Amino acid sequence: MPVVSHVSDVWFRVTDLEVASGRGCVITTTAGEEYLDFTSGIAVTSTGHCHPKVVSAIVEQAGRFIHAQVNIYRHDLLERLAARLAEVCPDPIDTFFFANSGSEATEGAVKLAKQVTGRPNIIVFTGSFHGRTHLTMAMTTSKTAYRAGHGPLPSGIFVATYPSALDHGGDAEAASAACLAHVRHLLATQTAPAETAAVVIEPVLGEGGYVPAPGSFLRGLAELCAEHGILFVADEVQTGFGRTGKMFAVEHYGVRPDVVVLAKGLGSGFPISAIGAPSELMARWPRGSHGGTYGGNPIGCAAALATLDVLTEDGFLDAVTARGRRLAAGLVEATSGDPGVAEVRALGLMVAVEFRQPETGMPDTARVSAILGHCLAEGHLILMSAGTYSQAIRFMPPLVVSEGEIDEALSVFEKALEATR
Repeated sequence: MPVVSHVSDVWFRVTDLEVASGRGCVITTTAGEEYLDFTSGIAVTSTGHCHPKVVSAIVEQAGRFIHAQVNIYRHDLLERLAARLAEVCPDPIDTFFFANSGSEATEGAVKLAKQVTGRPNIIVFTGSFHGRTHLTMAMTTSKTAYRAGHGPLPSGIFVATYPSALDHGGDAEAASAACLAHVRHLLATQTAPAETAAVVIEPVLGEGGYVPAPGSFLRGLAELCAEHGILFVADEVQTGFGRTGKMFAVEHYGVRPDVVVLAKGLGSGFPISAIGAPSELMARWPRGSHGGTYGGNPIGCAAALATLDVLTEDGFLDAVTARGRRLAAGLVEATSGDPGVAEVRALGLMVAVEFRQPETGMPDTARVSAILGHCLAEGHLILMSAGTYSQAIRFMPPLVVSEGEIDEALSVFEKALEATR
C-alpha cells in the first residue's frame, strides 16, 4: 500500500531523496547512496553539512540553555554575537535585531525604515526574492508562483528594473545607466522621494537568476538614496557570509548600506537571521514596536558564532574566491561550444549558467530541467535552477568545497550538457 504522508505537500521538490546524514559537501541517503550537494540547502550550509565546530557549539549550548526569551532575560551569547557581527559587517552597521528567517528579517527591516523615515513606500527590483510573508511576497517579483492566489498583497511597493548585463547586449555599464534612469523616473512618476522610505536590493539576484548588479549601479543607487534621505537596504540573505568571496557582497563595490538583512549562511543551517543598522537608526525604533518569541535563540547564536569563527579563519575567503574562479572557468570551458548557453555568471561561489533557445533567444526551461535530471540520476550531483523561467542553473556549494569536488561537479555537468544537446 502507498505510504500516506502527514507532511504538507506545498513545498516544491528538487529531489525525492530521503537523507540520513551529511558531511561537508556530501549527503548520504537512507538507502546508503552518496550525493554531491551543490545546493547547500539553498545557500545555507556555508561551512558544509555538520561542520565539527558548529556541531560542538550547538551540543554544548543545548546542555546549557535552549530557549532564553529576550523580552524576559538575556543569555550570554546574545551580546557576543552582536559584537562579532559588528566586527565583520560593513561600516556603519553596528547594532542588530535577531530573528529566525530571511523573510522575518526583511519585513523587520522595512518596519525599521518606515519608523525612521516616517515614509510609507518601498522600492524593489525586477527578479527579486525577499520572502514569503504577505509583505515580502509583495516585494518579490522573481516569479508569480510565489504570489499567485495570496492577494490582495500590501500596497506601497514599487518595482524598478534590475540591471542585467545580458538584457543589455552584455554591456554592464549600459544596464547600469538605463536602470538608474528608471529609478529616477520611478521617483518622479510613482513614489515621490518624500514618500519613499527605502530601496531594498539584492546585490546579486538570488532566485532571480544569480545576476550580479554592476558596481556602478549599486554606487549610483546609494548616492541617489543619500540625496533624497531614502534608506539603502542591502538584502544579503543569500549573498552574505562569504558566499561571494567577501563577507558581504556590497564590499566588492565599496557601498555602505544603511541597513543589511542577514540570514541563510549565518548559522550553517540552524535557523537564525538578523537586521543590522547603525546604532542611531536602531535607537529611533520605538521600544516594543517589534519583537519575536524565538529571536536570538541561544543555540542559534552558538551556531552563528562558530560559523563566523570558521569563515574568518586565515585564508578562508581567499579559498572561496579561488574555488569560485575554478568553477566559473571550468563552466566557461565546458559550455564554450554549446549554442544554448547564453551566459556564465559568477561572483565567488555564487555561480550560474543561463540557457536560451538558440533559434529564438527565449529561455530554455526544458533544457535546464533535462540537465538537472541527468546530473542527479547519472552523476549523483544535486543542483537547482533559478530565474523567472527557471532558465539558469545555479551552483552554490558549501564554502568548504574542495578542488576535487569542483572538478567532479564539472565532469558530471559536462556529461549532462552533451546528453541534452
